Amino acid sequence: MKFSTVSKSVLMGLAILLASSAFAANKATLSLLNPATVNGTQLKAGDYKLQWDGSGPNVEVSILQGKKVVAKVPAKLVDLSKAPDNSAAVVNRNEDGSSTLSSVRFAGKKYALDLGQASDAMQAGSSK
Repeated sequence: MKFSTVSKSVLMGLAILLASSAFAANKATLSLLNPATVNGTQLKAGDYKLQWDGSGPNVEVSILQGKKVVAKVPAKLVDLSKAPDNSAAVVNRNEDGSSTLSSVRFAGKKYALDLGQASDAMQAGSSK
């Protein structure tokens, strides 16, 4: 009788673990060689972590430096016909000379994140 109870507990634990991993956040890294703006937040040159929930097409991306979220931005997961050999930050040069981060490509992945501008409810630093 005890074996049956233990087996059920193990199976329930495994089911919960598998279910929770299905909702785990996707993660990637980003290296900026020059400063760039994303969703109104100026990112300095350096290394960042990207984290987003969901499989798309619409996701919210958190940009972290260390463990601190420095910006949040809505994004669209876009399928690519071919996985790029290298990761890349796609930056648009603005008329005033500043740069805006518009997209991120990932080495070996057949998807990219196209970053958009947030509504007022999702401004940088917002907890939404």
